[in-house]
Amino acid sequence: MNTLTRRLVSTSGALLRLFSTETNEKIKDLVTKSKVVLFMKGVPEQPRCGFSNAVVQILRMHGVKYDAYDVLESDDLRQGVKTYSNWPTFPQVYINGELVGGCDIFLNMHQSGELIETLEKAGIDSALKIKHQEK
Repeated sequence: MNTLTRRLVSTSGALLRLFSTETNEKIKDLVTKSKVVLFMKGVPEQPRCGFSNAVVQILRMHGVKYDAYDVLESDDLRQGVKTYSNWPTFPQVYINGELVGGCDIFLNMHQSGELIETLEKAGIDSALKIKHQEK
């Protein structure tokens, strides 16, 4: 490897680390900005995959307010979130800045009642718990 090639490799590696650090900080800001954050394909009003749609419907049933980000809008966001979470697929749900999981995990939590408990721990009242208490 000649000197010019070594410099280019060294510079590109440093830029990649800087980019990764900046991207991780931006994603950390996004996942901690709101109590519940959803990285999905599409937007809540128009999901672009069935798994994202399922998570949106579960959140609606629970009456949860959340921030949603369309990972199809930006390759940087999509790859950055995968790297940040070390989770390869979407959707991804975060509660209180922590990755809860994707559609399968979220659906299982909903079905078992664990989601209500997780939301309560985050200071969020589930509409399903309130409806159940009214009966």
